[in-house]
Amino acid sequence: QVQLVESGGGLVQPGGSLRLSCAASGFTFSSYTMSWYRQAPGKERERELVAAITSAGGITNYADSVKGRFTISRDNAKNTVYLQMNSLKPEDTAEYYCNADSPRYAYWGQGTQVTVSS
Repeated sequence: QVQLVESGGGLVQPGGSLRLSCAASGFTFSSYTMSWYRQAPGKERERELVAAITSAGGITNYADSVKGRFTISRDNAKNTVYLQMNSLKPEDTAEYYCNADSPRYAYWGQGTQVTVSS
């Protein structure tokens, strides 16, 4: 059974940091590109790609809005992908989703809420 379980979300003040984790099971994690998406309040049909990392971790990609603030990483030995979020802004408030992607399959986690507010 495929599972992607996100954790680490919460309420943080502007300028603060959070580290999201996504623990994967049920598939060959090291063969998948892993990504973080987010869905902001009121934008139920828009899921924005935040960051992605290739299977071996050699290539990363970021949305312009988070470049220099967020860092995606993965530990293939632990089947886990991370998103370190620094200098958080209110506009980063969203539900954050983990995604696993291969040429044949794509999987999603259930999401973790990040709220940036004073």
